[in-house]
Amino acid sequence: MNLPYQLLTFAVLATCWELYAGVRGGLLLPGFAETVRATAGLLGEAELWRALYVSNQALVLGFALAVVVGVPLGTALGRFRLLERYADVHLNILLVTPMAALIPLLVMSVGVGTVSRVVLVALFSVVMVIVNSRAGVRQVDPALIEMARSFGAGERTVWARILLPAALPAVMTGVRLGLGRAVTGMVLVELLMVSDGIGGLILTYRGLLKAPQLYGTIAVILAEALLLGAAAHWAERRLARWTRPNPSRTRTARSQR
Repeated sequence: MNLPYQLLTFAVLATCWELYAGVRGGLLLPGFAETVRATAGLLGEAELWRALYVSNQALVLGFALAVVVGVPLGTALGRFRLLERYADVHLNILLVTPMAALIPLLVMSVGVGTVSRVVLVALFSVVMVIVNSRAGVRQVDPALIEMARSFGAGERTVWARILLPAALPAVMTGVRLGLGRAVTGMVLVELLMVSDGIGGLILTYRGLLKAPQLYGTIAVILAEALLLGAAAHWAERRLARWTRPNPSRTRTARSQR
């Protein structure tokens, strides 16, 4: 339903970009059409795909580490107040710390390589996963837990039947937001530390003043981020389908008023 409006907005932005580049552009600002041609040319080059392969290794491993650590830790923090008292200060430090400042520490501790890139990507995304997972458990109505307890439900049953199903939408939201942050960390770590993958390609085109290829590379990164976000949103709808409104029930409720 929103596709026509999105296409209209994209057309307006592309037109403004082309007009501005025609008036004020030059060596460092290509037009929209020129950028599209450069992007199409990049997609046919093996160098781009090699760079994407190298960069996405850190993205996949780092994001998987963030999910494996963040979801259990976030749900545990939301459930056990005592654990949250000890861990909350460390979580707040991660929330306010500029991750780029940790790059020199990573280089000195684990060296320059895949491990440091994976760790930084994980640090970028794990905070979002933890915070949203904790919020999902916290928003569960305590009356539901007390009712389950009154019927003899144990802690495992409370987790399986109440906490995890109720927290799943918030957990998936955290995973989706963390995925966007992971892409940011993937690019940032290569721009500031290891110029081997897609970040190295950006620095190369910038140094050679190849603006169309530079903008095309950034467009490829944006396209990947949008595709990953759409895939995460689709998974969120599939796994938490009970949270979506039922159109037939909505129409019935309106007709009964």
